[in-house]
Amino acid sequence: VWQGAYVALFSGLLALLPAAFAGELFAFIGHDPAIRAAETDYFRILCYGTGPQVLSTAFSCFFSGRGQTWVVLAVNVVAISVNIICDYALIFGHWGLPELGIVGAAWATNIGLVVSALCFAVLFLGPRYRSEYATLRGWKPDIELLRRLLRFGGPNGVNFMLDIMAFTFFLFIVGRLGPIPLAATNLAFHINSLAFMPLIGCGIAVSTMVGQRLGRDQPDAAEYCTWSGLHLAMLYMGTMSLGYIVVPEFFLAPFGEEKDADFAAAYQIAVVLLRFVALYCVSDAAYMVFTATLKGAGDTRFVMWVSISLAWAIMVVPSFVALTYFDGGLYLIWSFGCAYICILGVAFYLRFRTGRWKSMRVIERADERE
Repeated sequence: VWQGAYVALFSGLLALLPAAFAGELFAFIGHDPAIRAAETDYFRILCYGTGPQVLSTAFSCFFSGRGQTWVVLAVNVVAISVNIICDYALIFGHWGLPELGIVGAAWATNIGLVVSALCFAVLFLGPRYRSEYATLRGWKPDIELLRRLLRFGGPNGVNFMLDIMAFTFFLFIVGRLGPIPLAATNLAFHINSLAFMPLIGCGIAVSTMVGQRLGRDQPDAAEYCTWSGLHLAMLYMGTMSLGYIVVPEFFLAPFGEEKDADFAAAYQIAVVLLRFVALYCVSDAAYMVFTATLKGAGDTRFVMWVSISLAWAIMVVPSFVALTYFDGGLYLIWSFGCAYICILGVAFYLRFRTGRWKSMRVIERADERE
């Protein structure tokens, strides 16, 4: 955990680099000037929250790795509640605070991240865990442990960063079609997060249980955990997919009223985009569960290289080429994104079926260390 905290400190400093060039980055993308200004401010401020975000993750893994997911849930509920309260105060200028709009939303997010990191740190350093796990003893930098952490966790972190980057470029490409297609795409992605966030929780649970079973030399039990997680994820995502197709208005209603001309145009496009989301939801479930198993076993390099390669080869580059050279439309671009997620699910299923992950260990057994 302490080595993860040092990684968080380094990550926070590293994130200052893209923050310094935010203006140039979004000028290169070429969105509408009004959108570009808001994007630049929002991105720059969010970069400042990278350190607390990674620190929160490092501390939370102490609890999730031990199966104390209720602690993680409680802290996240507190952090999200603080985020929402700060959103209300800073976006709209309540309680004597300035009305900051999207800048206020970014600062509210950072405040929530700081609260999350502080809550986890207080619990981790509390009397209970100090006496039971000696949480204060491992604070010194351990080069060997840090190297091992980076060996297995580094590819996972790089994968996450480049995955976010790929989808960000995808949004940049969509943004070149105009503000209405971009708004519709953002609507679809925000609604999909309702399904995706619980799926992340399912993936964390699977990864934790797989790691525990492999640590006990129970690969068959680890495989059973994977299939159980897949059944649960498929049931949930299948239900959400049905909702996106049958009652899309239920999911779109909280975002605005059709009386507004711009929202009405984005609304009609978003209804169609939700059908794309429904199509790839089940594959997304398979992707999350199988990658969770592979990551729990330590097969992080394979996950990283396959995810990066497929993201750019199937989603980003074809979308850019289709728009730039063939005047491709929004639905064609979304087809590439949908194909990417579907192929990801198949790729990681095939890797899972090889069974190579069953012989992997993130931490060697005690008899191997002696």
